[in-house]
Amino acid sequence: MQETFRAELDSLTGDLARIVRLAGQMMTNASTALYQGDLQLAEMVISGADEMKDLCDETDRRCFNLLVLRATVVTDLRVVVAAMHAGRDLKRMCNLTQHIAMIARLKHPAVPIPAGVRLVSARMGVLAAKLAQDAAAAIESGDPMSGDRLAQADDQVDALRRRIFRILFSEHWPHGVEPAVDTALIGRYYERFADHAVAIARRVSLLVTDLPPEP
Repeated sequence: MQETFRAELDSLTGDLARIVRLAGQMMTNASTALYQGDLQLAEMVISGADEMKDLCDETDRRCFNLLVLRATVVTDLRVVVAAMHAGRDLKRMCNLTQHIAMIARLKHPAVPIPAGVRLVSARMGVLAAKLAQDAAAAIESGDPMSGDRLAQADDQVDALRRRIFRILFSEHWPHGVEPAVDTALIGRYYERFADHAVAIARRVSLLVTDLPPEP
């Protein structure tokens, strides 16, 4: 029974890693659609996010089945609950990529991020996508220290967002209210995406070592 449980859990975590990696690629695609005004790519991200959310719902059902049918000790319960939380973080990441793609579609053919802040905003997108890729690698490698390393990388995303706000609130900002709102909102989406990637990496300690993650 325990061997079967572990095999099913290994399959589940492998699928989680695969979906997290796909989420990172979707964030890259959403950013490309945004900054290049690529309507076709934006549409692909929007539809792809819905499909990935269905996969997240399926992993949630698999976790529930493991809880009901297989988890017999407290350690097993903790591991499965950690996987459920990771799946829900992942679903929110899919939502965030979809939000960015929807802005790209809404503003097409214009690029909503003004040139004066575009490089900083694009850098946030690159880092957010990389954090998802790193979180997937952490799940695959079973590295219990990955959460701390990703948290340090996430600090760079937070620093860029603060830099964006300094630009937006500068008395020399020439682009008006709507571009400022779009820029701030997209920055928020990048920040939250990165936060969820870090949260998933922090849960690796439970998925791999059966120890609770750091608060």
